[in-house]
Amino acid sequence: MRPVHDEQCAVACTADIIGSKWTAIIVHDLSEGERRFSELERSCPGISPRTLSERLRILEQEAVLVRHSGRRRVEYELTEKGRALLPIIDEMRSFGHRWLTPEHDHSHAPVARAV
Repeated sequence: MRPVHDEQCAVACTADIIGSKWTAIIVHDLSEGERRFSELERSCPGISPRTLSERLRILEQEAVLVRHSGRRRVEYELTEKGRALLPIIDEMRSFGHRWLTPEHDHSHAPVARAV
């Protein structure tokens, strides 16, 4: 029996790209246009420079973003493939607003089950 979520599974392949911590936030930040490394670092409080560099490198390898090197600055920008992820990011935002924002009770009290 072949595994359900292998390299042919579109959901698993997409999750491999955006499922790592910080990656969806980086893609979201780049949705507003080109960003320098320092701008991305400031928009992700708590991310280490090493982790940010690693995520940017992986996203570049996956052709989700492109790295522009200028004389004195490096900027990152979403590619067409990266922009195609934005509806997923928008749905994540909608989910967060509906289910995870402070005005909702997120306590996980046990649910009564019928016997």
